[in-house]
Amino acid sequence: MSHRTALAGGALLLVSALALSACSTGGGTSDTDAAACTPSEGKVNLTFTSWLPGIEDAVAIWNDENPDIQVEVQTGPNGNGGTYKNFFNQIEAGNAPDLGQIEYDALPNFRVQDGVVNLADCAGILDAKSNFIDWTWNQVTFGEENAVYAIPQDIGPEALYYRADLFEAAGLDVPTTWDEYAADAAIIREQGGYITNFSQSDINAFAGLVWQAGGQWFANDGESWDVTLDSAESTQVADYWQGLIDEDLVGTVAPWTDEWNAAYNSGEMWTWVSAVWGANTISSGAPDTSGKWAVAPMPQWTEGASAAGNWGGSTTAVLTGSKHPYEAAQFALWLNSDADALTAMNKSANIYPATVDGASLPAFADGLDFYGGQKIYEVFAEAAKNVNPDFTWGPTMTQTYTDVADGFSGAVSGSGTLLDALKTGQDKTIAALKAAAIPVKG
Repeated sequence: MSHRTALAGGALLLVSALALSACSTGGGTSDTDAAACTPSEGKVNLTFTSWLPGIEDAVAIWNDENPDIQVEVQTGPNGNGGTYKNFFNQIEAGNAPDLGQIEYDALPNFRVQDGVVNLADCAGILDAKSNFIDWTWNQVTFGEENAVYAIPQDIGPEALYYRADLFEAAGLDVPTTWDEYAADAAIIREQGGYITNFSQSDINAFAGLVWQAGGQWFANDGESWDVTLDSAESTQVADYWQGLIDEDLVGTVAPWTDEWNAAYNSGEMWTWVSAVWGANTISSGAPDTSGKWAVAPMPQWTEGASAAGNWGGSTTAVLTGSKHPYEAAQFALWLNSDADALTAMNKSANIYPATVDGASLPAFADGLDFYGGQKIYEVFAEAAKNVNPDFTWGPTMTQTYTDVADGFSGAVSGSGTLLDALKTGQDKTIAALKAAAIPVKG
């Protein structure tokens, strides 16, 4: 699980080196496609590259129970740290691992570059659809019939982390709408704090806000891509946060830094709209605030609504070139649906499973002392049900994230706006798709 998810820099540059499908909902499958998914003869040894801490513990359970299908773990940096680039290089050289961890927003890039195997005809894979939360299955099929390009692993449904003690002392109710959130921001600023910190670099976090608002950044009709970073919903979200920035109602500290942790640890920042994995981020970064936090659903654009966004999450894919796609598919399905495997990964890496029953694991049943004894995972379980299932990632997310982040950095310092950054990102994304010979509208 990597919460700050992005495609590896340089992956786009390898497009010409691999066979391209026209788009994520068209074209052929990989060399080891669905029709080739039959059991191998004799003992099978698989390799699996992942950056999850302690993933070896879950794999050990499989190896003990399956002596004829052994899996060797190869650890690497998170996708953005170089693993994706390594995958593409290995695929081209013909020595890729059998399986790899790939985040949802990175998977379309592998699909258009024919880097993952269609597992649909591997025994039991299509039947597993009902085991997973609907929107995660859509993320790995791209709306194609008889297609499954990875097995969902974990998710990042979003909610509102807030300092319950500070809100109570200020006489403020927990905001349920974005209008209320903005009003609270002004009151909190008068008291010397900020309601939250706006990250200029976590563009995937901003995408989660657009996702919640019902917006899309990409769409595909089977023939070409449509890029809409400046959609009406995206514009609404951008203008909202631009207003808070202009009025100095949100902090703009660089995220994931000591300064950022200190701002939350000191009580300068009162809330954080973030994913389920953020529970551990806050508890580790702001230890002096233990017992003072609580979790509520995301504020809504429409009063009484219940929409949620998602930030982060990964899949397990079988990479092109695997000589044992059937066995690899069985392992990937087991890894991401077996209760013992999911429990082991939660214990070592705090993943929140993508399965329907994942929220019922004992690890998520108890209240957490850091959050005043609240059973916060109940909030995230409900949020996971309210994530729009139709959100689509594009095939060049690294470049898109980088281009938008450049503009966001300027916007928080008074140069341009968030909407300007989105429009620039759109133009550059379209240019990048055309340069890679990927059909695109506009």
